[in-house]
Amino acid sequence: MARILITSAIPYINGIKHLGNLVGSQLPADLFARYMRARGHEVMFICATDEHGTPAELAAAKAGKPVEVYCAEMHAVQADLARGFRLSFDHFGRSSSQRNHRLTQHFAGRLAENGLIAEVSEKQVFSIDDNRFLPDRYITGTCPNCGYEAARGDQCENCTKQLDPTDLINPRSSISGSTNLEVRETKHLYLRQRALKDKLEAWIDSKTDWPILTTSIAKKWLNDGDGLQDRGITRDLYWGIPVKKGSEDWPGMEGKVFYVWFDAPIEYIAGTAEWADANGLPDAAWERWWRTDKGAADVTYYQFMGKDNVPFHTLSFPATILGSGEPWKLVDYLKSFNYLNYDGGQFSTSQGRGVFMDQALSILPADYWRWWLLSHAPENSDSEFTWDNFQASVNKDLADVLGNFVSRVTKFAKSKLGETIPAGGDFGPAEAALITDLSTRIRDYETLMAQMEVRKAAAELRAIWVIGNEYLQSAAPWSAVKTDPARAEAIVRLSLNLIRVYAILSQPFIPDAAATMMQAMGSDDWSWPEDVPAALNALPAGHHFTVPENLFRKITDEERADWQQKFSGVRT
Repeated sequence: MARILITSAIPYINGIKHLGNLVGSQLPADLFARYMRARGHEVMFICATDEHGTPAELAAAKAGKPVEVYCAEMHAVQADLARGFRLSFDHFGRSSSQRNHRLTQHFAGRLAENGLIAEVSEKQVFSIDDNRFLPDRYITGTCPNCGYEAARGDQCENCTKQLDPTDLINPRSSISGSTNLEVRETKHLYLRQRALKDKLEAWIDSKTDWPILTTSIAKKWLNDGDGLQDRGITRDLYWGIPVKKGSEDWPGMEGKVFYVWFDAPIEYIAGTAEWADANGLPDAAWERWWRTDKGAADVTYYQFMGKDNVPFHTLSFPATILGSGEPWKLVDYLKSFNYLNYDGGQFSTSQGRGVFMDQALSILPADYWRWWLLSHAPENSDSEFTWDNFQASVNKDLADVLGNFVSRVTKFAKSKLGETIPAGGDFGPAEAALITDLSTRIRDYETLMAQMEVRKAAAELRAIWVIGNEYLQSAAPWSAVKTDPARAEAIVRLSLNLIRVYAILSQPFIPDAAATMMQAMGSDDWSWPEDVPAALNALPAGHHFTVPENLFRKITDEERADWQQKFSGVRT
């Protein structure tokens, strides 16, 4: 039994996430976690809400709520949606937790002791009317590149050009709208990432099995242009983790907080500590996952994220870990994803474009979305969600292939042979051929799942469903029952056992349907089909089964057209 640590990029607190966010991190991480548990491994799957930084304050202000209240409410919303999509986190924490406060301050203290923190004086925009420094996202103005009048101080959303606040024409405070601004000098802490470049490069070079997407992004940020840069780790904000060296105050940093990019990935560790706290366990319970001197040396750590998060997780977070000089666990494998686009454009949280998690669950159960998203995961390139493709995939894969097999077998068995597994007949050449084919395909499926080849694994699972249909069609128990009842019983006995095997294999992708199949077969034996002949005899003669309700219904043309029209605009 291996020990598998899994983290997915933690979703930002400011609003409900869209399907592109979901498939870029949390959903494939859940697929992998479920598969590894199914194979008998010990899994720790951690996620959280990312709650600090300017967007949280702005979203709270827009909602007319104190930021602490807003974040608590949105954490509850996101946790509920995660349950709705059957994301099987061991713990879904909060980056605002006291555990993360203490750990972030601890890491900052260690980095300072090791000479890896620099105090830098810099010029920043100060709002006289608001009586505060304005971080980049607190400033809006006209983009000097394209003339867009609502550009932010860090980037123009219209032309995507990276900006500094001082680049903006007619800048104004995003808090009050005031134009009474001036540039003042302030002091911030910087992580001296350049001092760690050789260590980071050697570590990245050692990861020869990483996806090309992950490695290429890491190398680009490491070497392009001026190469790896030192990076600010503090901000003049109210909401965040106060700047301290461990438990000690940091002279000159009063009133400042750590920058969100610095504290957010530390929440992976803190979230595991929160899990231990929530379960009444001692620190040793979480340290065995993260401290290589306390048991984590035999842990394999996997991260899942969209490509925009790769630089922080291949450079900045590892710089924090390596720079601490302490024996913390570094990621072993980083699975990154391209973008999922939406119907000819882009999903956008800030612009409210696309289908969001709550909207998706309001029209169809989670399994429909899980299947489409995972079977179309944007692994090697960007992919696109279209309603036509969604309808076709649901109808052909889920309804026509898997749902059809389960329905035909159970309804025929009940109507012609009763409600228990029939005893008669031996397996013949057709069953032997199916077992051989199934055995090969299950081993291929296992390989693809272990390698996190998400789309290929989905295609292999569908092929496993298809061979059951082909066998059933060829064996034709509805004909055999008239001329050779024992033969019909053998076909049905194998097919009912195959439904249980399908439940086990399908559970990582479509957990609700898998549970329905297993329940219909009157079983709670989820043991993996290592021995396929034995698995196809697991339900003995006389074992009771039921006919499940339709596993998957088809999406009608009218529904597709209605949803396409309904979600064509922008969410308000």
